Amino acid sequence: MATLSDLSLVTQVAVFRNTRAFDQLVRKYQSPVRRFLLSLTLGNEALSDDLAQDTFLKAYQSIGQFRGLASFQTWLMRIAYNVFYDYQRSRGAKAAARQTDDLGDGQQYTVDYELKADIYRALSLLKDEERTCITLQLIDGESIDHIAEITSLPPNTVKSHLRRGKERLATYLKQNGYDRP
Repeated sequence: MATLSDLSLVTQVAVFRNTRAFDQLVRKYQSPVRRFLLSLTLGNEALSDDLAQDTFLKAYQSIGQFRGLASFQTWLMRIAYNVFYDYQRSRGAKAAARQTDDLGDGQQYTVDYELKADIYRALSLLKDEERTCITLQLIDGESIDHIAEITSLPPNTVKSHLRRGKERLATYLKQNGYDRP
């Protein structure tokens, strides 16, 4: 069976409420959405999973509003972005920054955990907009124009957030022993 394009799948969901077509979209975009939300929640996997589920639920409920002016992925990431900020507003900024730590069993994960914890601590120092732009560019590999579409920020503002965010990350990581010769 040939893989259908996102637009074909969206049309099947919007017109016929085809849940199998939506399931294909979920499988395709589940990892990028979770990864994006994981960065925004500073590594809180349970919260990221909950927000991803809310994202796909909202996408399914409002799929008839998708106009194809941007890619489906851009539209979906915008929903994820809004879901995160709705959560943050409803709980307050401090609730969104809380994280639960799971070291796993044994010492074999200690080095990876310490690096992961330092990266999340560095991300926590950034302003929300900076963290969002950094996550979308450095983790998800999005272009400045695509980040501007997702966040509804002008491209030059995205560039400013990226520059300031990268400077703050570099400063924090250098101060914590990640300085390269």
